[in-house]
Amino acid sequence: QVQLVESGGGLVQPGGSLRLSCAASGFIFSVYAMGWYRQAPGNQRELVAVISSGGNTNYADSVKGRFNISRDNAKNTVYLQMNSLKPEDTAVYHCNARWVILGSTRDYWGQGTQVTVSS
Repeated sequence: QVQLVESGGGLVQPGGSLRLSCAASGFIFSVYAMGWYRQAPGNQRELVAVISSGGNTNYADSVKGRFNISRDNAKNTVYLQMNSLKPEDTAVYHCNARWVILGSTRDYWGQGTQVTVSS
């Protein structure tokens, strides 16, 4: 049974930091690209950051220089370090696992963790 369980969300003041974690199980974590997406009320889900199976990273322009995605294949966990948080970072953050093979995509999603940036 595939599971992606996010943790680490919460309420933080502008300028603060949070570290999100996503613990994965039920699939071969090391071959999947892992990503963080977020969805604010009334908005579509958007990509925040992604890390490939080989460790290459990509970030949304809005978080470049502030957020850092990393993975620990030994622990089947992906992290999102968020610094210099802004109110506009407020959203539910979802973990994603994606494997593309032979033209077919396999996607798994976590339930999400709420991040609220407010004074």
